[in-house]
Amino acid sequence: MNTGDNGRLLADRYRLAAELGRGEVGVVWQGRDEVLGREVAVKEVRAAKELSPAEVRALYSRLEREAMTAGRISHRNATTVHDVVIEDGRLWIVMELVRGLSLAAALEAEGPMSPAGAARIGAEAVSALRSAHEAGITHRDIKPSNILLGNDNRVVLTDFGTAQVKAGTAHDRPGAPVGRPEFLAPECARGQDPGPAADLWALGVVLYLAVEGVSPFRRDTPEATLRSLAAYTDADLPPMRRAGALAPVLEGLLRADPAERTDAARAERLLRVAAAGGGPRAAVSSSSSSPPSPPASGEGAGGEDVDGGSGGRRDAPGPWGADRGPRGVLAIVAGLLILLLAALAVAVALR
Repeated sequence: MNTGDNGRLLADRYRLAAELGRGEVGVVWQGRDEVLGREVAVKEVRAAKELSPAEVRALYSRLEREAMTAGRISHRNATTVHDVVIEDGRLWIVMELVRGLSLAAALEAEGPMSPAGAARIGAEAVSALRSAHEAGITHRDIKPSNILLGNDNRVVLTDFGTAQVKAGTAHDRPGAPVGRPEFLAPECARGQDPGPAADLWALGVVLYLAVEGVSPFRRDTPEATLRSLAAYTDADLPPMRRAGALAPVLEGLLRADPAERTDAARAERLLRVAAAGGGPRAAVSSSSSSPPSPPASGEGAGGEDVDGGSGGRRDAPGPWGADRGPRGVLAIVAGLLILLLAALAVAVALR
């Protein structure tokens, strides 16, 4: 984006302030809605240079429809789309500003998370997906950089800009993969259109990365990754050594057949069990699907992910990586009671 956009006023309403980041398809700015007096995030979606003017107009028309559709999602774990602006031949999406950092940044800085911490994030993200799927929207680009960890302890799924409405016209070229190859579901790698089950697969890959520290399906090149995923079977899932209670949930999300994959409602329930410190037995018994095999030990496969990274073994900061269940809280309370009784005993002895 042109640095001259700093301070620009869009649609006589949205003032661009500071660039927050840029990616493959656009640039995100911190802005201010001067009508309502609130901070917003403003994303310019940039068309590929090789597109003709007619193709750019068609792309922007599609993205405008999809952004307006995403605005129908009303959920605390999904970013709210406020407005869509087309100005000077450029498209801008005005969204809720979430203060915090992305899961990608957290993993890059702190390394793998505890199973409970990753499960908490997964449960909130899948809750947002359930709302989107009920509205007929498939995200199609679940990855660590699109999951935000807010300073208010919210987990927020963002960037529904590539979403497609099931009931609408098929805007994309049939069979064209959408999203990062290592997060694509096997059926998408084979050319099928993504559905809700593909979002759940991608979330499973993200959570595997978050807890194990490696991207399970990433290969040396995008082409090699796509070939590997197209031929994927359940037996190809790399073994997990850190996932603990989260392992059976990941196995259910990463089933090769989308019809056998854990659905969103069950995934949310199992993730909340894992987040509360429930063991593998508790997680499996909560599922009505056939019980997955026990988690195997060994090293994870695949290279480090640009979004997620693979730093030290520390958990992520704040509540995301903390692994204090009810037992930990009871232990702290019991310790405080013992100290209090000891102090009273000393006081009585000195009287």
